[in-house]
Amino acid sequence: MATAVVATAYGGPEVLSLIDVEVPEPGPGEVTFAVRAAGVNPFDYKFYSGAFGTDPSKLPLRLGLEAAGVVTAVGPDAVGPAGPISIGDEVLAPVSGGYATAVTANAARVVPKPAEVDWKQAAGILSVGGTAVHLLAATGVGPGDTVLIHGAAGSVGALAAQLAVARGARVIGTASPRGHERLRSYGVEPVEYGPGLADRVKALAPKGIDAAIDTVGTDEAVDVSLELVGDRDRFASIVAFGRAASDGFKVLGMGPGADPGTEIRGNAWRELLPLLSEGKLDLAIAKTFPLAEAAAAHTFVMDGHAGGKVILLP
Repeated sequence: MATAVVATAYGGPEVLSLIDVEVPEPGPGEVTFAVRAAGVNPFDYKFYSGAFGTDPSKLPLRLGLEAAGVVTAVGPDAVGPAGPISIGDEVLAPVSGGYATAVTANAARVVPKPAEVDWKQAAGILSVGGTAVHLLAATGVGPGDTVLIHGAAGSVGALAAQLAVARGARVIGTASPRGHERLRSYGVEPVEYGPGLADRVKALAPKGIDAAIDTVGTDEAVDVSLELVGDRDRFASIVAFGRAASDGFKVLGMGPGADPGTEIRGNAWRELLPLLSEGKLDLAIAKTFPLAEAAAAHTFVMDGHAGGKVILLP
């Protein structure tokens, strides 16, 4: 048996509760691991908010899309991208139902956790890191580019900014003043969002902006990017789906008309984990919550100002 967070109805965080669940033996190509940490993503809320429907047959609904832990059982042919998986291995994976003390996952998506990477980082890197890698790939960011990143102090934006700097790009990142010092430590040139943003960016980069990445979805972010980036194929957003449909720039993720980038995101760990191991990538952890306080964790994330990744600890 395991303890898991479930939504017992459709609504807000108040519908979340803990229940005991059975942990089935892993089948062919599956592994079970004891969860040491689980990542919380704003997208998790949509599953029980009613955004995807309110089918009562799906209740109680398990939550959690990424987790890290120690393998406790393996099914036949349990082979991951890095090779065979064994009991006792420390791993991380995209999962279904990761808000739990144990979870069974598809071995093909389970990757080894480097010893230098702690449990919180391991549980929080795949979703935001995969999105960051996808954004850079979609906009073709490389050496010599000047890139504008909206929301550069957020979880996805901060990783995209660091990865862009590591690839030899110059990065200008929008953020509130409280995030500027951290951005400078990444080699990013911070700029405050708000009225006059385009002029402030032009002053920093009079020779122009080659690519733009939007992680906030405001009209300001879209309008400034469209004004400053000449090639709309080099502007990508993970939130501005409506504007993308009317203005012809790229959208990534699971929204309408978006590119899911499945292969890119699925292989992003190959770039992310070595950088984390070497201390060359900072995944800011905003706050941790006990598993039993998942509702409080969701309330905190939904406020929109977490300033980093939120992690549940069973």
